[in-house]
Amino acid sequence: MKPAPYIPPYKVSGKAMNLIAEIAAAIERYRIILEGPDGVRLRKINHIRTIRGTTAIEGNTLTEEQITAILAGKRVAGSQREIDEIKGAHAAYEAIESFNPYFIDDLLKAHGLMTKGLVDRPGKFRNCNVGVMDGAGNVVHMAPPFANVPSLVKDLFAWLADSEDPVLVKSCVFHYEFEFVHPFPDGNGRTGRLWQTALLGSWRNEFYGAPVENIVWAHQQEYYQAIRASTAAGECGPFIDFMLDKILRTLKAKGKAYEIAAAETDKKTNKKTIEKTNKKTDQKIISIMKSMPDVTLAELANATGLSVAGVRWNIRKLKDANLIRRVGPDKGGHWEVV
Repeated sequence: MKPAPYIPPYKVSGKAMNLIAEIAAAIERYRIILEGPDGVRLRKINHIRTIRGTTAIEGNTLTEEQITAILAGKRVAGSQREIDEIKGAHAAYEAIESFNPYFIDDLLKAHGLMTKGLVDRPGKFRNCNVGVMDGAGNVVHMAPPFANVPSLVKDLFAWLADSEDPVLVKSCVFHYEFEFVHPFPDGNGRTGRLWQTALLGSWRNEFYGAPVENIVWAHQQEYYQAIRASTAAGECGPFIDFMLDKILRTLKAKGKAYEIAAAETDKKTNKKTIEKTNKKTDQKIISIMKSMPDVTLAELANATGLSVAGVRWNIRKLKDANLIRRVGPDKGGHWEVV
């Protein structure tokens, strides 16, 4: 008798269904932004921020400015490993639209690009057993034996191809299951996040230009908590909820900023003075804080096109003018618009 096909254990919650509906509306607004006159610049900025986010989650300390310099061929102060991580992530994301996210061979190519110069066998499944450590060096997950990896990955890709669930759901399930299997000796987190974006981009091209990885980095502890909660539950529903929420936040903040920019455009001359530009930036930040009181600095930077330092400067100005205030700590608190 032929064995039953593998189906990952997961539940799609009511929260997830609502998030899917909101994402469907938000992606249309995001499409308009990417197709606008600022779309090319936005994609370049988002590429840098995606690389920063996905490598920073793994402990890379290089800044957006340093990453920009590396990609321009300039020398920066940093360890060779961190520089190689940036170059690998850049190469993998540059090639992302060429990957078929339903082909295992393309996954191996992506890992090869991501980890070139970083591992002994880039683009090859691990040939040893591995455990996933937390920051304190404790083993939080013992991955399946290396001998099982090829069949586990094959089963996961077979499910991915056959499942009729929305890509938004399948991409989250794949991301979690991929991290659980941990098929490579290193680079699993970066490759798993890349592959979720590849799946989303194969459904809607706009996701190639959305820095979801950067927003995951802004909520890094929640990311790990969602993985642990899913493992404890024996199904990845909590991780689906987490990732869908962060996908929505990526799209929503930029969409809100775009609405303010469009409303402030001088239709007669299409010129903006410095005074108008500063006022528009203030209105963007305030509008986003109203709709997302727990918005992070990284999310505000993505939405406004400013650096994190620029966001801090504008927030300080708004606080001094008594237009906004922070309630609670930096982590766990929220913004109030006065």
